[in-house]
Amino acid sequence: MATAQLSTRVGVLALQGSFREHMTLLNAIPNVEVIEVRTKEELESVSGLIIPGGESTTMAHIAERWGLIPELRSFAKLGKPIWGTCAGMIFLAENAEGQKQGGQALLGGLNILVSRNFFGAQINSFETQLDAPECIKQYGGPSDFRALFIRAPAVLDTSEGVEPLAYYHLTQEERRLQGRESVIVAVRSGVLLATAFHPELTTDTRWHQLFVDMVRQHARQTQERNAATPKLSCPGRIPNRPLDMPVYAKEFMKTEPLPAHST
Repeated sequence: MATAQLSTRVGVLALQGSFREHMTLLNAIPNVEVIEVRTKEELESVSGLIIPGGESTTMAHIAERWGLIPELRSFAKLGKPIWGTCAGMIFLAENAEGQKQGGQALLGGLNILVSRNFFGAQINSFETQLDAPECIKQYGGPSDFRALFIRAPAVLDTSEGVEPLAYYHLTQEERRLQGRESVIVAVRSGVLLATAFHPELTTDTRWHQLFVDMVRQHARQTQERNAATPKLSCPGRIPNRPLDMPVYAKEFMKTEPLPAHST
């Protein structure tokens, strides 16, 4: 008889932005429990986290005011999966250009250089069809996907260990202004995923399925590592007691008393 798959708990940072839209698509995936994350306790309860699109500076200020920046950094340092969309991509970047005066808190971890408003202001938002990477095609569906860019960033450069997943090829006018043919708009590095576009604003769940599978794979690997960790052969023994020190049985201690010394 097949064992029912345990639910995977995924959190969505719910400070500002399109967190409800992410939750809607995650709820369409079987065996996924989705929660809104606003506190340290909620963050500690999830196996993976999505940082949604929104206004990155505003989101950073709210997170700082609520004392969540150190907690988010700790979550990232633990090696748990994180997916950043649009503003979330900026949060995960090690380097970002086009910051507002004073900058904003970055979580880092993703070795990319991001241009914060590469595509311009809100009025320059657009949508297009992009070629789907193999990791998305594995879930079936068309060979491309609908990509919505809303005041979006773009990846200008990556370091070793970062896998580009999707590219946007610039129009003739954009090439003239930017001096380049294309930009990277989706990347993955280990347990980190980032997209400049908004999959949560479409009905295509494949990007969310990819992230859920990343979370599940990480959970399995963690379980396997924990199971392989050697256990103490003598539970409860005195800490730092030399292993080769003899242990005397009670029978040994039941010896006949020594004869009294004569005076």
